[in-house]
Amino acid sequence: MERLILALVALLPESFFSLCYGLKPIIIDGQKLNNKARLLCDIDRKTATPVRDTPVETTRANMERLAGALAGKKPRLKAIRDIEIPGDFGPIAARLYKPTDDPSLPVLVYYHGGGYIRGSLHSHEGLCARLAKYGGFAVLSVDYRLAPENRFPAAVDDAIAAFDWTVQQGADYGLDPAKVAVGGDSSGGCLAAAVAQQAKLRGGAMPFFQMLLYPSLDAHLTAKSYQLFEDGFFLTYDRIRDYRDMYLNNASERDDYRASPLLNPDLAGLPPALIITAGFDPLRDEAESYGKALQAAGVGVGTVRFPSMVHGFMSMTAILPQAEKAVHQAADALRHVFTGE
Repeated sequence: MERLILALVALLPESFFSLCYGLKPIIIDGQKLNNKARLLCDIDRKTATPVRDTPVETTRANMERLAGALAGKKPRLKAIRDIEIPGDFGPIAARLYKPTDDPSLPVLVYYHGGGYIRGSLHSHEGLCARLAKYGGFAVLSVDYRLAPENRFPAAVDDAIAAFDWTVQQGADYGLDPAKVAVGGDSSGGCLAAAVAQQAKLRGGAMPFFQMLLYPSLDAHLTAKSYQLFEDGFFLTYDRIRDYRDMYLNNASERDDYRASPLLNPDLAGLPPALIITAGFDPLRDEAESYGKALQAAGVGVGTVRFPSMVHGFMSMTAILPQAEKAVHQAADALRHVFTGE
């Protein structure tokens, strides 16, 4: 039933939903919620169950079930290949998207969102394929270990291992080891930021660029946007809190820069970044604060807000035209960085 409803939403024009909601728009912080996004929020509100009361297997299955319907048909690429990356705690599954057969493609190492407890190569294949197609670069999607089976810092360790492997072994797979960017959405955005910070700390190879899509960057959950969009806008405060508490081992880890990159006072020397946020997202303010902090530290950064959108919207290309625009914008930005054009 959910897939049928989403298919109908995708077919109906924006004007139809404007008629449905036009007399009572939702305006918060000077922003008007997109009416298609509003319907998705209404569906989510009526069907979702609290994370803490739902078996993690069910939570994961729900995300997998809806991912394809929200993303739509993925574009055709030259090659999509599943590979295994060696990790300290076993092999890490990954999926490589290549738009051309260029023997030395720049690559984005991508970490999926899902609150550290869900998400997979499958749930984000639409977004990863689009980034590769629109940008002309390769995308390596990383299936890092999930909580609660593998708590912090397991995901960070796998994220770092995937970046290191790409720099060291990527040439064997037609990738340019001198042009390895990192990126991710939501919790995956936190992992990407943590990889960049840890690379600086270790003094080794640095990511070429950071692509942070509505990232989670402060495990204390205190930004104003948590109050503004606490409930009813797809991602709720309660869900974020539950994800965090299933990921971290204890409250003291909220101060660890690997879990809260925004708290790191030393951001100078990090790679340039693009940060994309959604107006109706509890994570909005901390992501934009990170952009300001990077800029203050002398790091080149572009922060772009889509004011009428909700968290996760870039994976909803079948439903929201703004999602397609945002994916194009992110892919174009990284392509320009890689090519220097």
